Amino acid sequence: MDQPPQRSASAVRAYQLHPGRGAIIDLFNLYLGRSSRQNTDDSVKEPPNKTQKRVVALNRELPPRNEQFILDFQQLLVQFGDQDQLRAVTESALISLVVQCSSHAPRAEFLLFALRSLCSIGHINWDTLLPSLLSSVSSAEMSIGQTSKSMPSMSSSGLPQSGAIQPSNVIPNTSSFQPSNPASPLTSVHGIGSPTQSMIEPSSGATMSPAKFTDQSIRVNSSIKDSAISNLRQLCCKIIMTSLDFNLKPATHADIFSHMLTWLVNWDQRQQDSDDYDGAKFWRPDKALTEWLHNCLDVIWLLVDQDKCRMPFYELLRSGLQFIENIPDDEALFTLILEIHRRRDLMAMHMLMLDQHLHCPTFGTHRILSLTTPNVSGEGLSNLRYSPITYPSVLGESLHGEELANTIQRGSLDWERALRCVRHAIRTTPSPDWWKRVLLVAPSYRLSGQLLTAGAVFTSEMICEAIICRIIELLKLTNSDLNCWQEWLCFSDLFFFLVKSGCIDFVDFVDKLFDRISERDPHFLRTNHVTWLLTQIMRVELVITALNTDARKGEATRKLLSFHREDRSADPNSARSILLDFISNVQNLRIWTLSTSMREYSNNEKIQKGKQINEWWKQVTKGDLMMDYMNMDEHSLGMFWVVSYAMTQPAMEAVMNWLFPGGHTDLLPGSNLQPNDRLMREVSPLPMSLLSGFSIHLCLKLVQQMEDSMFLSQVVPSIAMVETYTRLLLIAPHSLFRPHINNLTQKNSALLSKPGVTLLLFEIINYRLLPLYRYQGKTKTLMYDVAKIIAACKGKRGEQRVFRLAENLCMNVIFSLRDFFLVKREGKGPNEFTETLNRLTVMTLAILIKTRGIADADHILFVPTMLEQLLATSQHTWSEKTLRYFPPLLRDALAGRIDKKALVIQAWQKAETTVISQCTQLISPSVDPSYFSTYINHSFPEHRQYLCAGAWTLMLRHPESINSANLVCVLREFSPEEVTTNIYTMVDVLLHNIQVEHQHGHLLQDLLTKTCTNLAFFIWTNELLPLDILLLALIDRDDDPHALNIVISLLERQELTQRMKVYIVNYGPPEHWLRTAAFKRTELLKALGNHLSWKDRYPPFFDDIVARLLPVIPLVIYRFIENDFIDATERLLSLFTQFLAFHPFRFSLVRDMLAYFYGHLPGKLVVRILGILDVKKVPFSEQFLQLVSATNSTCPPLDYFASLLQNLVNNVIPPLNSNLVRPPHNQTPPTNQTKVSSENQKAFYQIQDPGTYTQLILETSLIEILSLPVPASQIVSSLVQIIVNIQPTLIQSNNLHGAPNSIGGQGSVLPTSPSGGSTDSLSASRSSPSSNPSNFVWRSAYTSEQLSCLLIQACGLLLSQLPTDFHVQLYLQASQIIKESWWLNDSKRSRGELDSAVKFALLDPSWAAQDNTSTAISNVIALLHSFFSNLPQEWLEGTHVIIKNLKPVTSVAMLRIAFRIMGPLLPRLANAHSLFNKTLSVLLGVIVDVFGKRTQPPVPVEASEITDLIDFLHHVVHYEAQGGPVQPSSRPRPDVLVLFSNVAESLRPDVQHLLSHLKPDVNSSIYAMPHPKITQSQPQ
Repeated sequence: MDQPPQRSASAVRAYQLHPGRGAIIDLFNLYLGRSSRQNTDDSVKEPPNKTQKRVVALNRELPPRNEQFILDFQQLLVQFGDQDQLRAVTESALISLVVQCSSHAPRAEFLLFALRSLCSIGHINWDTLLPSLLSSVSSAEMSIGQTSKSMPSMSSSGLPQSGAIQPSNVIPNTSSFQPSNPASPLTSVHGIGSPTQSMIEPSSGATMSPAKFTDQSIRVNSSIKDSAISNLRQLCCKIIMTSLDFNLKPATHADIFSHMLTWLVNWDQRQQDSDDYDGAKFWRPDKALTEWLHNCLDVIWLLVDQDKCRMPFYELLRSGLQFIENIPDDEALFTLILEIHRRRDLMAMHMLMLDQHLHCPTFGTHRILSLTTPNVSGEGLSNLRYSPITYPSVLGESLHGEELANTIQRGSLDWERALRCVRHAIRTTPSPDWWKRVLLVAPSYRLSGQLLTAGAVFTSEMICEAIICRIIELLKLTNSDLNCWQEWLCFSDLFFFLVKSGCIDFVDFVDKLFDRISERDPHFLRTNHVTWLLTQIMRVELVITALNTDARKGEATRKLLSFHREDRSADPNSARSILLDFISNVQNLRIWTLSTSMREYSNNEKIQKGKQINEWWKQVTKGDLMMDYMNMDEHSLGMFWVVSYAMTQPAMEAVMNWLFPGGHTDLLPGSNLQPNDRLMREVSPLPMSLLSGFSIHLCLKLVQQMEDSMFLSQVVPSIAMVETYTRLLLIAPHSLFRPHINNLTQKNSALLSKPGVTLLLFEIINYRLLPLYRYQGKTKTLMYDVAKIIAACKGKRGEQRVFRLAENLCMNVIFSLRDFFLVKREGKGPNEFTETLNRLTVMTLAILIKTRGIADADHILFVPTMLEQLLATSQHTWSEKTLRYFPPLLRDALAGRIDKKALVIQAWQKAETTVISQCTQLISPSVDPSYFSTYINHSFPEHRQYLCAGAWTLMLRHPESINSANLVCVLREFSPEEVTTNIYTMVDVLLHNIQVEHQHGHLLQDLLTKTCTNLAFFIWTNELLPLDILLLALIDRDDDPHALNIVISLLERQELTQRMKVYIVNYGPPEHWLRTAAFKRTELLKALGNHLSWKDRYPPFFDDIVARLLPVIPLVIYRFIENDFIDATERLLSLFTQFLAFHPFRFSLVRDMLAYFYGHLPGKLVVRILGILDVKKVPFSEQFLQLVSATNSTCPPLDYFASLLQNLVNNVIPPLNSNLVRPPHNQTPPTNQTKVSSENQKAFYQIQDPGTYTQLILETSLIEILSLPVPASQIVSSLVQIIVNIQPTLIQSNNLHGAPNSIGGQGSVLPTSPSGGSTDSLSASRSSPSSNPSNFVWRSAYTSEQLSCLLIQACGLLLSQLPTDFHVQLYLQASQIIKESWWLNDSKRSRGELDSAVKFALLDPSWAAQDNTSTAISNVIALLHSFFSNLPQEWLEGTHVIIKNLKPVTSVAMLRIAFRIMGPLLPRLANAHSLFNKTLSVLLGVIVDVFGKRTQPPVPVEASEITDLIDFLHHVVHYEAQGGPVQPSSRPRPDVLVLFSNVAESLRPDVQHLLSHLKPDVNSSIYAMPHPKITQSQPQ
């Protein structure tokens, strides 16, 4: 709250010198009975003794009667002219007298009388007097404190200086929330002493020691000080209460309020100051304290009085007054604090969603929505650290950050919530990028001066606890003889990453793990899995340092070795058993080699046994024979794994020798490599079964060694080495991944300038590692890096191969993005994309926005700018058939583009004669050899762009006279971008020619056949042009009726189908990591053709003309569906299904295609699209395949949807407690839900798309929902009915299996409230679900109470991922259920009963389920809140529909329901101002429906019934303006105040009054003051 302007120092001096000041002071002294000779500072001197008082009283004249004062003052006024200046002088004199006479009761009473009298004649301006008075009081308190502090009795050397007054700028608060502070230099005076006359006086006959005398002097002096301050504040409060009878400015009210709060908070300063010495025990609160305290409270109550509303009560809520550390034993203050707590809790409830404590990242989606709202736009936003969870403050605000994380106490609810998130993350292994954003470095590893981590919420202690929980969990599964080795492997990769990141204190971790295992049964640790896990990290630098230098290293080493157990495996001869048997020996050897001081802890027996490893290695490596790594038996495999831990260097050399046997071979025939370049001989890549057991340390060294061999060596690597390299990266994605372009640039900045290095790198990424980059969250960075290389190549002549490969890679990268992106890393500057990439980017944006939405509001605003960047140099327009499927955001932005295709044809016709002449000379059989170079060097660009069009025209006229060799040479010399332009212009020309020829009477079929034949000449016969770009150019001309028919003919040609079959055979299964046979390298010319393989003869690895079609075929399918080419789409899918299995993101492709065209795909086409997937490897439910192929479109039973939700609860929703151990999938009871996998957790390389198992389960459920042959309304209705009836269904399920029902009876204290245990809470027109709950709870590891709440969370998550068609139906269904609730429509119920019922109905389901009191409304709202929390911000635009469906709102009960639904959305929209205003307008409109001027409710409603909603509105507008938690300086935005002002005109006066400060009027609002220009935004 800003302070009113104070008088300047020059003005104060002018008042001091004013001629009337002396007369005014003399007049006041006369009536005060003060002598003019009296010292003005007598109020702070030691008071006279009793004899002196009597002498003075006998000799003093009595002052005049008070009634005479005003007459005398008026006579004085006549003597001076400037009344305003005299008024200021009078105020100055009054303030001085108040400070001097506050301790003299009669004089203080006269001053109050004088103030009232002067007000009656208009000679006092309260708005100038009060701020100056409060400022003077603050100065006087400081002076009083300093005076008492400097008195001799206070300077005893053995005692601390008491009474020191420290400035109070912050009200103590435990909620990380700071209140408003006064601007005046007010100091904290915590002591409120007794009046002077009640001061304790020492007995005259008492004999005291010097120490006792000093203590007594301290008490006496402190009492004088406290008495003076107390009397001064008490008089000030009385003056303020007098002023409140007048109309003060809001600024004055704010100033008063601020000072009163500060005084109240600092009420106990006296006691705190006295605690340092023994005299503190004499301090007692007395009457003066109570009176002053009550006067201060009276002022506050008058300020926040609801009838006057001088200050909004909300200012008390955010003041922090309730958090004062030492509340006095005073009923009045306690009453105020209780009221603040009550209203604060009610307000905070509207900020939080139902079951807020259950909202936790599921990692079922790539996007983890941030609850924070950083004010950063552009790409920088995605690079910020974001918080996966937040902790609600007492005001309901979302708090996060390193400082907050460090304050969370073990065992608290927030601690458990954080551990729930971390434990789930450890199970589901999200990307390392996520971990880096949220982790805190362990204190022992933190560097001095290291900045705080803003978004991190997980401390080292939390991570340590969660890691130990996971180890215990895996040990339980291992002890159950379940196959969970893959889970151990995945966990070890993550564990290695976390330890290396420094977020785990190694010594502390070992200590806690030892204690946790020691607490359990002695036989709990039966295997060496823990020893193996710890051996993985023994070579991490932080671990080595800890074991060498930490003070606890000895104890840590002893505990480290204590985890060893003798192997008792059921299969002792398996490779895994051999590794676990020898791993303790390896660990002992490693500790023995760390340092000599550690050797005493080593076990000599283990070291001796470890020598067997070396003996075995010598035996298998002696002589010239090498181990056959492709045919290892279990023993050899296990022993080599052991070697990888014990002897990393020999193991690495052996692997490199396997991949590089016998040196190299000669170059391929016809290659143009340098004489020193050689080609490695092809061998088989190392199988995954061998690689998976390698130590992570060996994998790290192998990756580094292979990178050097592949990118720094002169020898061209074998495909086997490249394939093995990629397999290593896929096995341990957390530990081994590094962005390649950045990594290679750091090694050698000129490395990527070598074509061979760039080609190899791009092939590896494009055909092997794209899913890994997406999993790592590095696709955008990769896109920017590749775009820079494209920009450097596109204008260079002859750079066809590198450019086309980079462009194809960028196409795949763009198509793989699942979140909004910028075409420039910085968001500004010219676009570096090619024309092809620009068009593809627009299409990708359309798919992304329509199927996944835009997560952040700043990105929504950036869409027009991005389109301008993309289309700045493009003349392309999209057809109406394509635009109708675009999301409205893009469709509206592109609708105004002018179609310039006619201009292209006109330009061609203008240049045609010249171009044909040039082409005739260039490609004629008898061409002049010198003309070739002349054309390349001297032809105009506007003519060169029509070279292919000219050649096409000549082919139509004289096909036999074409010299294709010359045309090939010319196109090779073109820059890549010139070739692209030629393709696009040629397509425009040939389509125009078809139309012209058809109009001239030629048969259309003949024209199309001839066109396809000639195009085959360009593509296959002479390999002049890249097929992928030609297809993209044709489908982009779908506005022409013949373009797509040409595409169909080209794709069905035998040349392509034959090449595709050869590609499939040569490259083996799509799961390349399963291939064991040696790769056969395809010749460059056969793989890429003439156009791409001209100058550069560097051999290909995985590249092929057919493989270049992988990003193109999906776009062709999209275009066919948009143009209703359904039969052609089915034929195309049938033809390319086997080929599309090689698509790096085929799972996401199917998901996005079904979502993009939802509601427009016939059933047969849906089945064809699903055929792209390997159905046997996707966890579809058994019922689904039957439903999707059914001829009739009947809605599946509720059991089907319930099973879907339960599968999400079991596999996606984070478990509620750490004791819940889920068995492997193949150990669950047989259900109709999912097909099981062989192990409990899949390795990353098995689920590269979508990336994690939770994403696989969730996306599979989405595909099932999107494929069902029933409308969205039926699906949503079924899901909502399950949620509405979930409580009775689960109880029935529990009872049917004889499980003890821990849910109590209905015993509600509110008989009129609905019961969640019966269907009475539903409308009579709605039936209970028809599902069979006989095995519902039995299939889950949760109780019925827990399961009901988690099913709601799962349903909200599922619906939030579906297209917006489902959202509209959800809003309709939810509003219907709420409106049909019988108790909301029961006119016989009293208002009190209805209010009780609505409060009961809005309880969190997680709490209500515990006693069987869940309601339909609470379940539905909890569903909506779970749904909202997972929605991207763009899709929140449609949430207003639910409130519109609820109208008309005629009762406070329905009003509260509307606020409970929409209220929690407002904080999340703090960075989406436009959407925030819309949502706020909707809620204000509902208030108008109930409290409007023209509204006549059936039952009279008082405005006081919605004070909590008013408080919430105040809070949320401050929150939005701040962009996060409210700060002392937070103020509502000007346009928000205007919005409230406009709405207030339609409200009843009593409700208007409560919102009076949310207006732009500076005369009535304390919030309008900071906006001096706000009046400009008011409507005229």
